[in-house]
Amino acid sequence: MAGIAPDELGEHGPRLAGLILAEWQRVGLGPGSRLPTERQLALDLGVTRSSVRHALALLEAQGRISREVGRGTFLREPASSEEAPSGPPAAGGDFAPADVMMVRRLLEPPAMPLVVAWATAADLDEMDRCLAGGDQAGSYEEFETWDLALHRCIMRASRSPLLAALYGVIEQARHGHVWGDLKRRSASTARRQEYQADHREIVAALRARDSAAAVEAMRVHLARVSNHLHATDPAAVVTWQ
Repeated sequence: MAGIAPDELGEHGPRLAGLILAEWQRVGLGPGSRLPTERQLALDLGVTRSSVRHALALLEAQGRISREVGRGTFLREPASSEEAPSGPPAAGGDFAPADVMMVRRLLEPPAMPLVVAWATAADLDEMDRCLAGGDQAGSYEEFETWDLALHRCIMRASRSPLLAALYGVIEQARHGHVWGDLKRRSASTARRQEYQADHREIVAALRARDSAAAVEAMRVHLARVSNHLHATDPAAVVTWQ
């Protein structure tokens, strides 16, 4: 990876993650291959270790790598071409947070019966992996990465390609500057713990194949997020009717 000019990389996590992944593919590394250390990647790319750490967190949340304490970072075999993302999502437009939350509340709770009906054991295990990533996240950025990965995994488990594609637009919107700035300002340790508790309730209901409980758990979670955003900036988030 040496020789890539730092000013071509920037500090943007998704772009850096895509460049790192593309380089590994270019040199022919396959599943199970051990990857360079964070320090080495930072030196090779001319960026900070925190930038590399964020990029690796994105790749781990996408299921592209696994990081094992005491052993290192390894490429993973994607579960299937349907489930493996083609790369970090592109930065979305700056949609109003109220619009993003309205569409999420229209799509996600009603999708839960489909997830209950079609989620496989592998899907549920992936949800647990995302929950564990959220528990271990050491920064706001890492937590948001795992939060987004969990919701993406849940929606893909509906086995509806159109629903997954629609959620992909929401995912892009969550990368917009307006959404990101408001979400960061609304963040706190206490709220992060509340979101994780909500996430566990959602996954537990899905694992129990309880559609009604899953719908309600998702509804409560999204209402909580919306309320927190509204409390942070009432002008930016309008209550939906």
